[in-house]
Amino acid sequence: MAMDGDILFSVITPSTGNRPKALQMAVRSVEQAARFAGLETGQLEILIGFDGVKGKCPECAYPVRCFNLPSDNDWGNGIRNTLLKIASGEKLIFLDDDNVIKPYTLRNYLKHFDAEMVIGRIDTQLAFDKPFLPVSDSGSLVRPGNIDPLCLCVSRRLVVDRCGGWRHCGRYEADYLNIFDWYRRTHSVTVTEEVVGVYDAGRSLDNSALSRRQMNLLDRLANERSVKVADLGRPVSGGVDAARL
Repeated sequence: MAMDGDILFSVITPSTGNRPKALQMAVRSVEQAARFAGLETGQLEILIGFDGVKGKCPECAYPVRCFNLPSDNDWGNGIRNTLLKIASGEKLIFLDDDNVIKPYTLRNYLKHFDAEMVIGRIDTQLAFDKPFLPVSDSGSLVRPGNIDPLCLCVSRRLVVDRCGGWRHCGRYEADYLNIFDWYRRTHSVTVTEEVVGVYDAGRSLDNSALSRRQMNLLDRLANERSVKVADLGRPVSGGVDAARL
């Protein structure tokens, strides 16, 4: 493990810049987890890259560095790669601006600090039909649709030095392609049953900043409950029968 005073964790957060409440919630979850793990303020850094906008840097008791980056418009792929070049932590955690980590997550990662890649479970009930990812079955744990960057705590030496960072960009499945590269080249993997994060935890905090996937899901739920989507006070995805509007 790194010496006292070294940066143990770098949290990598791409942000659209139009989810300030969700972003604050995400950062607050990191602060809570850091306190629970007993981390000193110098042992954690949160790096936030705003995608083509001037974003508001959230408040936190731990160091937060915010960067107003040129427009990437690529699901955060280029922003993650830029932030990886800046990161100083021994371990990397990927936290999008509408997700959170659990209070005990960093403490759990400290238990497995010698592993280059730690794969934990994430709660996906707010986003998908599957309650958790990854699903443990007869298939490979690391496969398309079964893993997300939020599941991971990975060594910076593995990701940046050995694999060249977030190399795959320009496609929706870039998450999986990058994770698969790291998985193939890691020297050690630890899989834990602990739930380390919640996907889409902040999805409803900034109503006008829902992604199309989030709008489609919420519109479908409203449709199932015979609620008029037009009465929800937000844009409509277009995926709901117009007669229900």
